[in-house]
Amino acid sequence: MEYLLLVGGFVLLIKGADFFVEGSASVAKKLRVSSMVIGLTVVAMGTSAPECAVSIVASFHGENEVAVSNVIGSNIFNLMIVCGVCSVISPLHVKAESLKKEFPLSILAAIALVAMGYMGMKIERTDGLILLAAFAAFIIWLVRDAKKQRSTQEDTEEIKTLGTMQCLLYIIGGIAAIVVGGDTVVNAAKTIADNFGLSSTLIGLTIVAMGTSLPELVTSIVAARKGETDMAIGNVIGSNLFNILLVLGIAGAISPIEVLMENVIDAIILIGMSVVVWIFAWTGKKINRAEGAVMVALYAGYMGYICVR
Repeated sequence: MEYLLLVGGFVLLIKGADFFVEGSASVAKKLRVSSMVIGLTVVAMGTSAPECAVSIVASFHGENEVAVSNVIGSNIFNLMIVCGVCSVISPLHVKAESLKKEFPLSILAAIALVAMGYMGMKIERTDGLILLAAFAAFIIWLVRDAKKQRSTQEDTEEIKTLGTMQCLLYIIGGIAAIVVGGDTVVNAAKTIADNFGLSSTLIGLTIVAMGTSLPELVTSIVAARKGETDMAIGNVIGSNLFNILLVLGIAGAISPIEVLMENVIDAIILIGMSVVVWIFAWTGKKINRAEGAVMVALYAGYMGYICVR
């Protein structure tokens, strides 16, 4: 039964992501907002819903190791596998503006997580509120930036888009399918993993992190295949920022989150990998297929490291 649920969850994720990307891209064209902004906000928020649900529930139940390791593991997976696989399918073109703004912000968020976690080995309620304040500031900045882009953007061509109600149905239905599919996959995978006697931290970094990151993976792959590479990269950067600022912010504000030294080490690895991807993106303003393959290989090495430590 668990294996059947796993397959069913994957089907929901794939179809949900397909509708979600279609609806989001259409909204971007209707509002004359760039796909990058839609990826950083609507798509990122929708695909981060599983991480949010898992980490908040974990915080309520005192499963702090799962909450922190889930976010760090998801961010590493998003960066190396989601970006890597998408780059192998279709080279990801990254705008210079994103390299100067959103990418550095995601690295700064990871540095803040390391600093908060290392000082006192706990994310206190105050830390959670600081993360939430930073998230609010990020959203306000994005909205203002989107308004500027919209006012300067010219209507160069008539683009066929979906109807308003159809867009809403695609987005809401897509998010619902993604969340239910992600939840189904995580629960089924966790039950299977528990039967093998894996620790909470290892489950958080692997099964739960990969399961909750499946929406980002599927959505970004669909976006890349549809030529919406801006949305794909925006989805990854936005999700990583949401995971640290919003997910850990809410979880920390609910109850203090214990941070293990292993979590600090993994967060430092996340910073290192973020810098590597940032450098890749700077060269030619894109992540090419060879660089994507290197990113996937680095993630495989990281998986090997956490399984033997």
